[in-house]
Amino acid sequence: MRVYEDPNRSRIYMILEWCEGRLLRQILSEEGKLPQERAIHITLGILHALDYIHKQGVVHRDLKPENIMVNAQGEIKLIDFGIASSEGAKRLTYAGFTATMGTPDYISPEQVKGKRGDGRSDIYTAGIMLYEMLSGKKPFQGDSPAAIMNDRLLNHPVPPHVAEPSIGPQLQEILYRALERDPAKRYAAAREFALDLENIDRVGVEDRIELREWRNRKSDGARKIFLYVGLAFIPFVLFGLLVLVLHHK
Repeated sequence: MRVYEDPNRSRIYMILEWCEGRLLRQILSEEGKLPQERAIHITLGILHALDYIHKQGVVHRDLKPENIMVNAQGEIKLIDFGIASSEGAKRLTYAGFTATMGTPDYISPEQVKGKRGDGRSDIYTAGIMLYEMLSGKKPFQGDSPAAIMNDRLLNHPVPPHVAEPSIGPQLQEILYRALERDPAKRYAAAREFALDLENIDRVGVEDRIELREWRNRKSDGARKIFLYVGLAFIPFVLFGLLVLVLHHK
């Protein structure tokens, strides 16, 4: 969107850019998993876009295939910045159950816990989308939003090579680095993620516990999800009560 002001300062015009292409969700729905080269090309476009907005101090916070437009050349545009904000903004951003707060299939573990998240949260989501493009599956499953988020908090993802045998050790390692549960262990910046994708053969492969213990699925943390949801909404409830008290004075 671009904003223009006329010389007389009497009117302001807001112009939306027309984007050619299809949503990544539409592509995945129609084609299923994508060829590895194409999936990496699209992901690099996403990472370059993230690198740009992160350098401007903006975090998207609701990345998903529905918010990625892909044109015929494989170039991408990020759309729908409805819950994006400055990294320095002093407000609570909880990515939970509703469309205005995020999407359970793609949000990061720290957002599930009610934390605001930062650029590394967008990187986590880019990792999930790359996993989905390569395998046609999501790394975490569940019968409900709470179950999906619970799986993300407690369990290791199904190894990419198990989900899609054509995924080699180096690309699998890249996915693991993007999907680290702890943000401190994740790629620190989108450009680091992109650099590894551009130089896959140079990526070192770690001996990961995730490859040995991924079948041990835990499911006893559902109550924690609802606790996180409740805690995240406390400030909103208190604010509402304060408004009512002030209104009746």
